Amino acid sequence: MRPASARSPLAIALALVLPLGLAACDRAATDAPTTGTTAAAPATAEEREAETARLNAWFEEQFEEQLQFSPIRMTFLGRKELYNQIDDVSEAGIQKRLAWMEASVQAMESNFDYDRLDPEAQLSWDLWKKQYESARDGMPFLLDGYAFDQMSGMHSMAPTFMINFHRVDDESDYLAYVSRLRALPLMFDTLVERAGESAAEGIRPPKFAWEGVIDQSKKVVGGAPFEDGPDSALWADAQAKADALAEAGTVTAERAAELKEDARKALVEDVKPAYDRLIAYAGEELPKASVNPTGVGQTHPNGAAYYAYQLEQNTSTDMSADEIHELGLSEVARLRGELEKVQAQIGFEGDLQAFFLHVQADPERLYPNTDAGRQAYIDDATAAIDNIKQYLPQYFGLLPKADLEVKRVEAFREQDGAAQHYYPGTPDGSRAGIYYAHLSDMDAMPKTELEVIAYHEGLPGHHMQISIAQELTGVPTFRTQNFDTAYTEGWGLYSEWLAKEMPDTYQTPYSEYGRLMSEMWRAIRLVVDTGMHAKGWTEQQAVDYFRANSSVPDAAIKSEVQRYLVNPGQATAYKVGMIRIQELRAKAEAELGEGFDIRGFHDAVLGGGAMPLDLLERRVNRWVESQKVG
Repeated sequence: MRPASARSPLAIALALVLPLGLAACDRAATDAPTTGTTAAAPATAEEREAETARLNAWFEEQFEEQLQFSPIRMTFLGRKELYNQIDDVSEAGIQKRLAWMEASVQAMESNFDYDRLDPEAQLSWDLWKKQYESARDGMPFLLDGYAFDQMSGMHSMAPTFMINFHRVDDESDYLAYVSRLRALPLMFDTLVERAGESAAEGIRPPKFAWEGVIDQSKKVVGGAPFEDGPDSALWADAQAKADALAEAGTVTAERAAELKEDARKALVEDVKPAYDRLIAYAGEELPKASVNPTGVGQTHPNGAAYYAYQLEQNTSTDMSADEIHELGLSEVARLRGELEKVQAQIGFEGDLQAFFLHVQADPERLYPNTDAGRQAYIDDATAAIDNIKQYLPQYFGLLPKADLEVKRVEAFREQDGAAQHYYPGTPDGSRAGIYYAHLSDMDAMPKTELEVIAYHEGLPGHHMQISIAQELTGVPTFRTQNFDTAYTEGWGLYSEWLAKEMPDTYQTPYSEYGRLMSEMWRAIRLVVDTGMHAKGWTEQQAVDYFRANSSVPDAAIKSEVQRYLVNPGQATAYKVGMIRIQELRAKAEAELGEGFDIRGFHDAVLGGGAMPLDLLERRVNRWVESQKVG
């Protein structure tokens, strides 16, 4: 998933106001918290129940206050409060939210007794505090994060949000839609100004990042009503939403025409100039940007400290860059051995590199690069997910309510070879989760990898984990919306491996090859991410290492390496998280023996929402102990 993920310090800071990068609670467990009272004796069960209930009620109040900072986040949650507004992304706005979080933590420590809480409430306490600490510790690196790049930024998020998440059920919703369009320039200009502040410090994204921003932005404001040609995606959406109101009898046809004209003016008068200013700024930066860049350790003034922070945030461990690099090298070596076994099963003679080339050259592994081929990919991915659905009750007690759809990425943000990703549905299940696939270049979407990606992004991967988290009722609401990169992406990669245990999956050597290559992909990430950001590798060196150890298509390799360059550390979370979940399962199996219940283990992992790996270990260990006495 790249669902959203708190990635750069800018993303973590913006997480104070934006929902697509919720602040990751990734720091190691803190020391015993300061409490307002000192228990003279161990708390009774009744006292724990009372203090826990009091804290949980307080958390609900705090979460509602926190939401007031982010109208966009409310919309992602399916709510319509502040529906005509967007978020304040200024530094002053970020500092205001941070001050609120600090005050909230202080109030928690003053008014509640940690030692009188039940274990689950203690986890909630720790998560609430860590959420603040992550944002606080990221503030010194605010300018290190890129405000815009080819992977993320308001230039691509804004139209995605307006089209897919701003629901229009009546006239007031449409008026709010127009108000949000008119509010976009302030947000864009604020972020362009921050990019300029970063540039003044010598911090610039690579040339390819600005090229991506320019290309994506031009697509958003290309076509009607901005210029001659087919309707732009935003204009088509604005018209469709007004027409739907008229068809439903909510407004008259005449009123629908007036609403469309309001939207057209907002697009032409506000949205287009905002994009034009961004495109102009990006064009000015192009000549100053690196063509074959290296990582932040060499290009940012405080790059070493920044990258160490990023690794801590994304892995929720204290592993150093060197340790992660060595882990990657060992995992690459192990997986090469596993791939050689598949090669022998297929009966191909030659070395592993020749085998990679053989698989890449096989035309049967590709879908046609046509609309029919793209639809076939969507159909086959849906079928793979539907197969998993029927077996979920054998592996999980907790099951998601929200449905899952497979969709092609919208044309204005689609990129050849870019990573597939997932957008959550609403907590009440009224909007399905979406597995988005980049299908502009079908050569980058081979059949060998279809299953493993569907399992990672869909079931039993991100859709399973995020939907269950959002639908939890036994924990404070803020925990249902929490995000942690190592936990979330570790679960996605674990799910690829878990699916192998389920019936009717990976039935051919080539699909097993795809599973192993997907895991190899993540092992390579450990090597090249740390290589570029801590050891001075260039983009080309990373591409060469990737190509030497995988059959990943060249377009995908290029997209991946460029993703790591603009999003340092994030790609290391997958393997670190997966390995930790596997270790927790192996430990539980060893301790419980025949009493081990896979459903219970998975519910222990998923039943508390996303959390740092140290807190996950605490939760799973508690489940193991409960099984021993039960």
